[in-house]
Amino acid sequence: MEMKKVNGGSIRAIGYDDKRRALVIELSAGTYEYASVSSEMWRRFSTSASLQSFFRDQIDEHFSKRRVK
Repeated sequence: MEMKKVNGGSIRAIGYDDKRRALVIELSAGTYEYASVSSEMWRRFSTSASLQSFFRDQIDEHFSKRRVK
């Protein structure tokens, strides 16, 4: 999966695997994979004007996650 470097508060890079519906977010505190994320949610997140706010409000507490790094 290709990770895209971003400037979004504590978010350093983001990536999405369409086949697995997995969103990977590299934070300053570690890298996490979020499961069952739709391609529409990925599109909305990756084009959001505020990645940190979108992540906090729409992703972090709404999808199961596991630490990958």
